[in-house]
Amino acid sequence: MKAEGERGNVMKDEIFGVLQRVGRSFMLPVAILPIAGILLGIGASFTNPTTIETYGLGGVLGAGTALHSLLSIMASAGSTIFGNLPIIFAVGVAIGMAKAEKEVAALSAMIAFFVMHTACNAMLKIGGQILPDGSIAPNVLEGTIAASCGIMSFQMGVFGGIIVGIGVAWLHNKYHKIVLPNALSFFGGSRFVPIISTVVFLFVGIAMYFIWPLAQQGIFALGSLVTGTGYIGTLIFGIIKRALIPFGLHHVFYLPFWQTGVGGSMMIDGQLIQGGQNIFFAQLASPNVAHFSADATRYFSGEFIFMIFGLPGAALAMYHCARPEKKKVAGGLLLSAALTCMLTGITEPIEFSFLFVAPALFAVQVALAGAAYMIAHMLNIAVGLTFSGGLLDFFIFGILQGEAKTSWMYVIPVGVIYFFLYYFIFRWMIQHFGFKTPGREDDDEETKLYTKADYKAREGAGGAADGDAGFDAKSAAIAKGLGSKRNITSVDCCATRLRCSVEDSSLVNEKLLKATGAVGVIVKGTGVQVIYGPQVAVIKSNLETYLETAPEVEPEDDAPAAAPVEEHPAAAETAAAAPAGEHHTLCSPVTGTVHPITEAPDDAFASKMMGDGFFVYPTVGEVLAPADGEVVFVFDTKHAIGMKSADGTEYLLHIGVDTVALGGKGFNVFVKAGQQVKKGDKLMEFDIDYIRANATSDACLVIFTGLPEGTSVEMTATGEVKALDPVARI
Repeated sequence: MKAEGERGNVMKDEIFGVLQRVGRSFMLPVAILPIAGILLGIGASFTNPTTIETYGLGGVLGAGTALHSLLSIMASAGSTIFGNLPIIFAVGVAIGMAKAEKEVAALSAMIAFFVMHTACNAMLKIGGQILPDGSIAPNVLEGTIAASCGIMSFQMGVFGGIIVGIGVAWLHNKYHKIVLPNALSFFGGSRFVPIISTVVFLFVGIAMYFIWPLAQQGIFALGSLVTGTGYIGTLIFGIIKRALIPFGLHHVFYLPFWQTGVGGSMMIDGQLIQGGQNIFFAQLASPNVAHFSADATRYFSGEFIFMIFGLPGAALAMYHCARPEKKKVAGGLLLSAALTCMLTGITEPIEFSFLFVAPALFAVQVALAGAAYMIAHMLNIAVGLTFSGGLLDFFIFGILQGEAKTSWMYVIPVGVIYFFLYYFIFRWMIQHFGFKTPGREDDDEETKLYTKADYKAREGAGGAADGDAGFDAKSAAIAKGLGSKRNITSVDCCATRLRCSVEDSSLVNEKLLKATGAVGVIVKGTGVQVIYGPQVAVIKSNLETYLETAPEVEPEDDAPAAAPVEEHPAAAETAAAAPAGEHHTLCSPVTGTVHPITEAPDDAFASKMMGDGFFVYPTVGEVLAPADGEVVFVFDTKHAIGMKSADGTEYLLHIGVDTVALGGKGFNVFVKAGQQVKKGDKLMEFDIDYIRANATSDACLVIFTGLPEGTSVEMTATGEVKALDPVARI
């Protein structure tokens, strides 16, 4: 029974991992929807004759004016994106799920998409559903056959694109390294992927002739079931969508309702439109709609109520419940998160601030959010969105479209009620149950977490340009937290989460990941989600760049935790006892002027993001081993060396700030990874003048990356020091 349970858990983890990869792959095509929606929303709104007449803008926006022409082009561009979402999803999903050579997967997906629909077209002609003149037979159910990229085929919507994307990605991952016989070697490797994709999806298209009509009936039946449940169905939808947020699977859940017949179907200007979001934008582009369909928008209109009003009320409650000495820190974090939620509709910074410390509060959030969807449906609110329910979408697709079409004014009074509901419920529960929400933590590492998250929220993406070294260090820490470069199999992100796959999830260090500014970490099977907030795209980009050049041997590979304790009890005891002892003397590796790490000329180091330590402004360009130990790794760019002393203390010797950009120039390293060294051995020489002229700073930083909780570096010397002089203690 136990073995069966374990197998069941493994299967659940595998399913979760697959769903996570699928959900992650959806984010690339979904990311284009906001700009498409804005183009269509603004363009269609200000070229609508009723709008122009209502606001008296005929002289500026009337037919024949330059602005009218521009806005018409904008509307057409946005409409084109929505009209071609199937192939966009095919390419986007293939890119998202391919593990390497993603450009090959993208090309193969596009080819496979055309081949599949061409095969469907041929079968429909053979079957008589499409007549010789290209018209659709009279006995065909209206809307079931439509043009896709100019090819008359089954109306599959984004399902067709997703099928192609997932299928091609699987073929790509399986065959992109295939070795063929010498006579066919030219067609081996990545060149084989578009070939096999063409062949496979030729037969998939033929098979779809028999399969898709049945699937289509099932989709319509499911859509009718959802629609038939009325307000209760809307409530259930809202609850499930919000409940899936912690698992990152909400994209997989809501997309069919937004983009396929599961979310309903409607004839608009002679065209059968499927999916709630597609229906809204089709109505937006139509001059013949008096009021947008609330049955279509019920899958998202309610979001404006709790994203603009409700969750900011929860943030205010958490702030008022914070301890006086922590209110400043908590206030900065919560204000940033609340503004993010209100403006963009990205809720994770707020939700994850209480999800892990108080799941009961998240349960309240799920219930209230679900009710908001239902209330919006009941009040006939029909405000559309492109991505999430923030103020930008509310203005363009609600206010700008007019009360008569959207009933947007109802959002305001309901939102105000929701603000106070969230505020008073959250405040009472936090105080009554003693939840450790931001600002109420004990004096432990969680306080540091929120401080660092607050810092990252303020700095945002702009910090990426401030100093390559700081963000290189952060990427190194993230890689270490994920179990090292060799443990990471894929890196991606959604709007707020770094989504990674790893070989061995037991190597993931959640504390280290949180120390990099993460609000929360979710590990499920081989899938890891690290929640950073809106700046995650920059973090992902920096991590990918770091992984391209990072050494194969990393500190975590030889860390004490990787060795069985039973085999080396004495070493383990020494390693554990040394940092926790009364004093552990630290020596300077260079000659110069020593300073505490908090004065470092780089915010990432000064904020102790990588760990505590000290730094020296050098007067002599050589680095000596400050203690007996081992060289764990040497950066390819020679600017940094990872060390582990004989007692197990891990530290990083980082020469200069932004010196990674020097590409090794100005450095001469005398050691290599795995080498044992004695105190005083020369590790490196560096050109001080060159570094000063070409880098941000010549500061030589000593960072202790693995100090136990509750320990810190205490300076015992200041001013001028020589190499190997005692300068601090742990």
